Amino acid sequence: METKEIDIACPCCSSRLVIDVRTQTVLRARRPEELDITGKPKVSEKDWGDALGRVKSRTDEAPGRLDDLLAKEREKRSRLDDLFKAANDKLKDKEQD
Repeated sequence: METKEIDIACPCCSSRLVIDVRTQTVLRARRPEELDITGKPKVSEKDWGDALGRVKSRTDEAPGRLDDLLAKEREKRSRLDDLFKAANDKLKDKEQD
């Protein structure tokens, strides 16, 4: 299987860079002081709090987003019926000419 990301050390500043091979863009960069002894990012209480807040906001928004999408699907039939009627009327007008 082909690797999609590579993890390298910057020769200038010793930062750890994660690069997407396909797009050739830097996805993440961590300075040496942000890494622990094993080379993994240090995680603080603030990081955990931020992550928890993002997850909570997604779960809080989910029912509203679902309702919006369901309403859009219900309206789709009516929109498609209107488009079909308009196309049918246009065809009838061409046949009369």
